[in-house]
Amino acid sequence: MKIQEIHIYGFGHLNNIEIKNLSDFQVFYGENEAGKSTIMAFLHGILFGFPTKQSSELRYEPKNGSSYGGKLRIFFDGHGLVTVERIRGKALGDVTVTLEDGTTGNEELLKQLLGNMDKGLYQAIFSFNIHGLQNIHQMKGEELGRFLFSTGTLGTERLAKTEAELQKELEARFKPSGKKPVINEKLKAVHELNSELTKAAAKNQEYEKLITDKEKINTEIKNISHSLLELKGEVDKLNEWQKIHSLVKEERWINNEIVSLGDIPFPARGVERIEKLNQLIYPYNAQISGLMERVMQLRNEIAAIKPDKQFLEHESQLLAALNQIPIYEQLTLEKQQCELKLVDLEDKISNINERLHLPLNEEEIFAINTNIYMKNQVEQVSRKKQKLSEVKQELEEKFREEQNVLEELEEKVHKAETKVIAVQERARLEKLVTEEREKGKVELELKAVQDKMEYYQHSNEQEKKAFAKIHKQKQIQFLVIGVLLLLLAFYGLYSQQWILLVMGILGSILIGAFLGNRRNPKNETDISQVLSQLLEKEKQLIQKLGSFKNSNISAIQEKLNQDQLLREKLQLLKVKLEQQQTQYEKVIRKFEEWESEEAENKELLLKLSKELNIPEYIANSFFLEAFQLIEQYKLVGREKRHLLIRLENINLEQSKITERLAFYSKEYIADHGNDLAKTAFLLRDKLKEEHGRLIKSQEKKEKLEDFEADLKQMKQEQAHLILERKKLLQEANVVDEEAFYELGRKVEKKIKLIERLADIKKQLQYSVLTGKEQERLLHIHNVDEQISQYHDKIKALSSKLAELQKEQAAINYQIQVLEEGGSYSELLHIFKQKKFELEDAAKDWSVYCIAQNILSQTVEKYKNAHLPRMLAKAEEYLYFLTEEQYHRIHLQKSGTGFLIERSDYTLFEANELSQATTEQVYVSIRLALAATLYEKYHFPIIIDDSFVNFDENRTKKIIELLTTLKTNQILFFTCHKHLLPHFQTENIQHLHKDHVEVIS
Repeated sequence: MKIQEIHIYGFGHLNNIEIKNLSDFQVFYGENEAGKSTIMAFLHGILFGFPTKQSSELRYEPKNGSSYGGKLRIFFDGHGLVTVERIRGKALGDVTVTLEDGTTGNEELLKQLLGNMDKGLYQAIFSFNIHGLQNIHQMKGEELGRFLFSTGTLGTERLAKTEAELQKELEARFKPSGKKPVINEKLKAVHELNSELTKAAAKNQEYEKLITDKEKINTEIKNISHSLLELKGEVDKLNEWQKIHSLVKEERWINNEIVSLGDIPFPARGVERIEKLNQLIYPYNAQISGLMERVMQLRNEIAAIKPDKQFLEHESQLLAALNQIPIYEQLTLEKQQCELKLVDLEDKISNINERLHLPLNEEEIFAINTNIYMKNQVEQVSRKKQKLSEVKQELEEKFREEQNVLEELEEKVHKAETKVIAVQERARLEKLVTEEREKGKVELELKAVQDKMEYYQHSNEQEKKAFAKIHKQKQIQFLVIGVLLLLLAFYGLYSQQWILLVMGILGSILIGAFLGNRRNPKNETDISQVLSQLLEKEKQLIQKLGSFKNSNISAIQEKLNQDQLLREKLQLLKVKLEQQQTQYEKVIRKFEEWESEEAENKELLLKLSKELNIPEYIANSFFLEAFQLIEQYKLVGREKRHLLIRLENINLEQSKITERLAFYSKEYIADHGNDLAKTAFLLRDKLKEEHGRLIKSQEKKEKLEDFEADLKQMKQEQAHLILERKKLLQEANVVDEEAFYELGRKVEKKIKLIERLADIKKQLQYSVLTGKEQERLLHIHNVDEQISQYHDKIKALSSKLAELQKEQAAINYQIQVLEEGGSYSELLHIFKQKKFELEDAAKDWSVYCIAQNILSQTVEKYKNAHLPRMLAKAEEYLYFLTEEQYHRIHLQKSGTGFLIERSDYTLFEANELSQATTEQVYVSIRLALAATLYEKYHFPIIIDDSFVNFDENRTKKIIELLTTLKTNQILFFTCHKHLLPHFQTENIQHLHKDHVEVIS
């Protein structure tokens, strides 16, 4: 798994940030508050979900309102490039996963891709920071060893904390000789309550009679109290009635009035609407009269204007003729220019004939083929002739250069062949080197076998001692527990509590069975077998070492290396020689190709010159220039012919324009002559005058149409308003406006009554009296007298209640006297309760005891099954980081700590090491955990400034170690600039407080 791109839509103070092309070892450098922690939290959030609002983690929601979330582009083995996008949504955010083949999914698909890895486990294994190292600095003694062991199992210190918490919980609940633990206190309380329960049994009969009397008095007091509440409720209702009875009566009167008025058919806002219609109808009369007068006036003015319609009908033809005047003048100018140009063309033709000097007349020259194809052939032949001349010079120079280079390379190859070692001699030397390498491997294997033998012998002795000590401690603990269980059984027999008796007996039997079952230290036979196998293997390796011969391998290896360099140089020279021979042959082939092309081109030139009637002596030197002169002659000749034709057309067009204008001047104007410009002016002036009359007439007609339309519109609007007023009268079912207004006054009165009724209902809605109660109280004539009667009843009941309460107090006092030491039933209840609490506390204690046992068994299994492989890798890392000073990490036989072995075989506990060495042990264990037990999860390892306390040499070593982790991408976050020279420049991403540089 490799993260290739990061795109942050909005997360904390980062907005619309894209980081592309992340490397296998990516470094993020930035000062404080540049966004390093934000990017790390973003990676965890996209992969495992945003923190919920109830979580103690920061959510990094944007403050500027931008979109919350982003996406990652990740390469997964077997799935290709996958896009994981998570935005604001439900608790953890809405996630969309898009595979390379276009398949999409949600949270389930993402969990499948991540192998069901959760956020807590990922942070514990693959993400660590300086806080883990700070925990090491704060611990002392045995805590440090437990912390390192917990780190090697879970990636965090949770195992050590869990073990301490379980022991603390067990001691808080029970100690064999303790007084304060919960179970000890509850056992003491149960014994004390048992003696008090016996004393209280004698007073039980008298106590039960007083309890019966007390219950009777309580029932009577309850009934009287209920009656008092009902009476007080009636009094409250009567007092409320005195406040609202006037409103209730008014409400009933208004309802009757509304019923008497009945339903009145009257339009909504009828009076307002009819008054508004009358205000609109009256002004229309004056407006209609004024418009009719204006219409008559316009009709008279239109009749007085009469334009010449016949003249205007010929307007288009006349304008077309007048528009020809500028064309006539332009044609006159063009005629003069053509005549001048004709003279110039004749001079050009004469000049071309002198330069070309061919025995051909004009018609013969025009008959020569000068089309595009012929021109293209002439240009190609001429260009190729020039190019072939240049190529010949280049080939001659190239031939001389390639020949010189070829001779030099042949000489170098001959010299290099004389310097290399013969093949048979080289094979003999290589065999000697191979045998020496095999000897080194055997020596390393022998040392490893001897180390294992020493380790197993030491482990066997330590395990025997530790087993005897632990067995003795467990015997003492279980003996104490057995005594307590026997005491519990005797107590159950004495108090006839058979459950306690059974529990005590069964527990004693189980303790006895455990004490009788002493197991020997495990794996003694296995260790003996392994030791014998290792001894046999040691003998075989020593014999194998004796079979190797001693030789000066370093000198032989140096000689082979020098020979290899010479052979590589010779091979390179041979390759260059082959290439040069190829180049030399290519130059020769190009000479042959040039001669063939030159003959073909000359043959084509002679053929074209015959077709163009160009002599051979001219074609050999000036073929293209002669063809261009022929083209130029034909072009100028055609232009001369076109000019002569154009002069004839100009004369014809001018005569047509003159004849057309002469026709219109005779028809429509009195003064006409031969002046073409004056005739055109008079015709335009008359056309303008007739147009003015026509426009004025049309304007008057348009105004007349507008006034007639307005007059029609006003009459329609006035009729519509009158019709609306008539409809209002019909809706009210009246014939005139006076009756309409009278009916409107009645409607207004009814509306006011309805409004008053609504106001009364608003006041009554806050009353506690319901409609039925109001109806009942309407029939009461003297409310004050009724209230007085209720007060007398309340007084009598209150007096009786006081007497019962005194009697109740006396009985309570007698009961209290009997309960000085606690009544029998209460003591029995308390005894059972305490007994239940004791049993419940014992169950809790047993749960923690079982949990501690399970944890111990799990740790033991882990130590035997998985921890050795992890420790082997951690030893390899520690050996590298400490520059071979520390090479072993041993498990302590008791507890969950580690012993670190130095190169001189001295053992140290974790707290005895220096601060920097302890940190190196921690880093080695964390990286080994990810590389062994979680090797199938190729997740990126996130490191946040975890090595700032290391000196320069230790920092260099840890970075070298990280570069060897090829299966995991490394994301390294730092704010320390002095670390940057240790990394490649292209792998460093610079972060700034205001922005992030984008990697593309």
